[in-house]
Amino acid sequence: MLSRIYIKNFALIDTLEVSIHNGLQVITGETGAGKSIILGALRLILGERADVKSISKAEEKSIVETEFALNNQFKKFFIENDLDYEHQTIIRREILPSGKSRAFINDVPVTLDVLKELSSQLIDIHSQFETSNLFTAEYQFKIIDGLSENKQIIHDYQNEFSDFQSLKIQLRKLQTQLSETNKESDYKTFLLNELEELHLDDVDYEELQNQLSIQENAEMISDNLAQVLSRFHQEEVGIFSFFNEAKNKLSRIAEVSASFAELDERLEASFVELKDIISELEDEAENIEVNPENLFLLIELNNRINSLFVKHNVADVSGLKEIRDQLSGEQQGASELESQIEEIQTNIAKKEKTLQALAGTLSKNRKKHIPVFIQKAEALLKKLGLEKARVDIELQDAADFNQFGKENIQLLFQANSGFPLKPIQTAISGGERSRVMLAVKKIIAESDELPTLILDEIDTGVSGKVAEEIGNLMREMSADMQLIVISHLAQVAAKGNNNYKVVKQDVAGRTQSTIVPLSEEEKLNEIAQLLSGSKITEAALAQAKELIG
Repeated sequence: MLSRIYIKNFALIDTLEVSIHNGLQVITGETGAGKSIILGALRLILGERADVKSISKAEEKSIVETEFALNNQFKKFFIENDLDYEHQTIIRREILPSGKSRAFINDVPVTLDVLKELSSQLIDIHSQFETSNLFTAEYQFKIIDGLSENKQIIHDYQNEFSDFQSLKIQLRKLQTQLSETNKESDYKTFLLNELEELHLDDVDYEELQNQLSIQENAEMISDNLAQVLSRFHQEEVGIFSFFNEAKNKLSRIAEVSASFAELDERLEASFVELKDIISELEDEAENIEVNPENLFLLIELNNRINSLFVKHNVADVSGLKEIRDQLSGEQQGASELESQIEEIQTNIAKKEKTLQALAGTLSKNRKKHIPVFIQKAEALLKKLGLEKARVDIELQDAADFNQFGKENIQLLFQANSGFPLKPIQTAISGGERSRVMLAVKKIIAESDELPTLILDEIDTGVSGKVAEEIGNLMREMSADMQLIVISHLAQVAAKGNNNYKVVKQDVAGRTQSTIVPLSEEEKLNEIAQLLSGSKITEAALAQAKELIG
């Protein structure tokens, strides 16, 4: 439960500190005294957006701090979020002059998400302006699920549903990616086939150019080789004969003069090299042939490669190989996408089965407890002066899974007899809203483990016997939880286990709001003032004593 509130430098509040107790805590005060300011500060503990305009003294930070008495059921949360568990846990928000805000749990900095997750399990603030919550599916499901003891099931379902939604998002992304890939797939497949047909790994582009040049000039090369060989081999005037004769003569000279030995050796080596050159020329001459078919194939291959150079804007065969490998990888990527899509579709199908089972259990439990809700709600509304009021909850199968199962919900209401039930948002009047909401809050409180509930002027617009019943109802609710009520009703204030008053006063020329606990005598006077106005009469005091009992 909430045990302490500390507020500093927030709107009209300079410094405020008050201890809060168990049971029914009633806060009263004149309109404009600052009750809404205190609630605004407490909403920061719930993780709502901080506004630098709330800082009273612009050069100092604003602080809102609350202390909660926790039981061991919260230890798991603290362990999961790496926080120190304390039985008396302090939650703090700070708004810096720069406009930035910080959140702390037991002096450890935390994100707003962590803060919200914890505070939502500790406290709920409901004002008279929030009765429109009754019209939302989320709130209506909360009512019936609380009665149906569906808390763990809805928790499991929503975890599965979150995973289910994530899988569907992943599936859509992959399908879009595959669709984009497939749009270019045919063309890329054509490009890949075009490159693969050339067997680029076996292509030596320089050798191709050489072979092509030889084939294109085969006749000229053959004729010239024949003439060269002829010059070498003519019997009387051939180069080979002359060279051989010169070699023999130099050998005889070397035999008689050692100074010619080196020259003889060099000429002998040259002769051997010449014979080898002649032999290779003869081989080449034999291999040279005019082959139009081979020339055509070489020209075709060369043209195809050059065309691909231009098409892919590369300068060599290695560039074509890189593009080929890239295209091949993309084809493999499409195959992998298809495999991933198939795997996700399988997982989605499994999730659907799990969701279907959980949704079925949720629906069964809800339908079983709808009569319980009707009985409780109509009995409470009768106490609150809506004697003819009727309510119902209508569940309809939904086409798809939603956050609450596979059905839609509609809370039906009718305040007058003889008229059909209608969706509550179209059937309820302004004067009925607060009483219906109070009845709903009472039903939720019976099944909810929420330690603290704050009701802000939810009793507005009622008086007399109904006001007294509201006070009794709030007292009943406070038996199972800490109930903090902001009220203008003397009948409600009289039921308080502890009473507080928000006052506004001038301090050193500045208007300031604060909250003060009331003694029994001060409580009596406050109730009398609520009954009679600014002037407290004896009759009002007597009535106040009667209300307190």
